[in-house]
Formats: sequence, structure tokens, C-alpha cells
Amino acid sequence: MKQALIKLHISVFLAGFTGILGVLISLNEMSLVWYRIMITVVSLSVLFKITGKSSKIPKATVIRFLLIGCLIALHWVAFYGSIKLSNVSIGLVCFSATGLFTALLEPLLVTKKIQWAEVGLGLISLLGIYFIFHFDQRYQTGIIVGIVSAFLAALFSVLNKKQVDNTEPLVIMLYELTGGLLVLTLLMPIYGYFFPEMSLIPTLSDWGWLLILSWLCTIVAMQLMLDSLKKVSAFTQNLSLNLEPVYAIIMAFILFDENKHLSNSFYYGVSLIIVSVVLQMIRVIYKQKARIQ
Repeated sequence: MKQALIKLHISVFLAGFTGILGVLISLNEMSLVWYRIMITVVSLSVLFKITGKSSKIPKATVIRFLLIGCLIALHWVAFYGSIKLSNVSIGLVCFSATGLFTALLEPLLVTKKIQWAEVGLGLISLLGIYFIFHFDQRYQTGIIVGIVSAFLAALFSVLNKKQVDNTEPLVIMLYELTGGLLVLTLLMPIYGYFFPEMSLIPTLSDWGWLLILSWLCTIVAMQLMLDSLKKVSAFTQNLSLNLEPVYAIIMAFILFDENKHLSNSFYYGVSLIIVSVVLQMIRVIYKQKARIQ
């Protein structure tokens, strides 16, 4: 369990950097995610070819992974959309609603009783978002898109939890992101119709950031996250991901001076989210000790 939690928190730290990259990359959210996934899928395909590892799995499993991958792609589009409509700090704080959505979805989609403690902790995070939404109206559109992103992330995580036990994580990633690439390719013309100003060609610096985003913050981070899911619950994973905004907000303060544009309500909200994360970590450790005894 301890090793799984360490892997989880390393992946969370890497995930925190994706919000920063969302600002540094000049592409809009749809193009950004399409390139991110395309580079990752090509890189994984080359990796399997070089290492000689097999990516063959049953056809029914392939179809499930392709469909689940559509969710992660749409989540990323909403996530970066939230950041570009507001800022890194707001977009990542909204991601903390994933814990509440997971606590509600997991009993519906997996044979598991509803955990009211998890719902309560998720509500604390949601209350933190409410503070920001209610008292700072500049970012309301970005917050709404961010909450949609959180719901899609929760749905992806719960469905993914059912699939990770017997399949190599990199194989899962390859098929899921292939599904995501297909759905975004189909949606790209529609998105371009409604948002004709969208940019399609990355700049030279964009390519550099996209490679970091795809290799380090996607392949390495998702490998660690999928490994951790074999030992921890989807809820613990998603609530731990609430630390992602903490890392990213600190980086955004340093790099972009975002602290100059945030009101006191933002800090009240973030404080509540941090409390929910700490309480969940204490709860997980306590339950683990109880099992050993």
C-alpha cells in the first residue's frame, strides 16, 4: 500500500505540471489535447516495437478500452478549456470535485456500498469550489467547464478501475488513448466550426512543451497512476489528485504571479480542499493499520 501511495503522489506531482504547460502552449484546448494524445500514441507504438512487447488483448477488452479512452480525451479538453477560460489555479481547484463525483459514481458502477465518509470529504472539496464560484464571478464559466472536467475524470477513473487488474498499464494506455485520438479527430471539424479561431499548427516552442507533456506528464504519470490503482481505491486516487492544484498553484504563483489576481475567497476554498485531502490520507492510513492488527 505504501509503495502504491508513493507512486500515486509522484504521478500527482507530474499531473500538476500539466496545468502550467496548458498556459505555455499557445494552441487551444482541442488542438493541444489532440497533439498530446497523438504524440503519446506514436511514442507508445514505437516503444512496443523496439522492446518486442506484445500489445495483443482480447477484442472485447480492446473495445472497452477504446470507449473508456474517449472519456479521458474529453476530460482533458474540458480541463484545458477551464484553464484557458480562467487560469491555472481556478482550473485545477475545480478538479477537486472529482472526489465527490467518484464517491457517488463508484457505488453505481461497481459492486460497492456507498461510503458516506467519502461523500462527506467530497462535499468539503465542493464547498471549497463554491466559495470561489460564489464570491469571484470573473471565473464562473471556467469553473463550470472545470466541474464538467471533474465529472468526466471521475467516470473515467471508476470505469478504469474495473479494467486494470489483469492488463499491462502501457497496453491500457495505448488502447485508451487511441480511442481518445479517434474521437477527437472526429470532433475536430465540429469544434472548428463553432470556434473558427482555433489554431492547428504548433510553434517550435509548442513542440518542445508538447513532448514534455506527452512523455513525462502522460506516459510516465499514467503508468504510475495505473500501477497505484491496483492497490488503492479510485476514490483515494482522485482525492489524492486534489494535491495536484496545490503543486500547480505554487508553480503558477512563481511563474505567472497568479496570486496577484485571486481574491480571499480563493484561499478559503483551497484551505477546505487541503483539509479534505489530509483527512482522507489519515483515514486511509488508519484503515490500513486496522487491517494489520
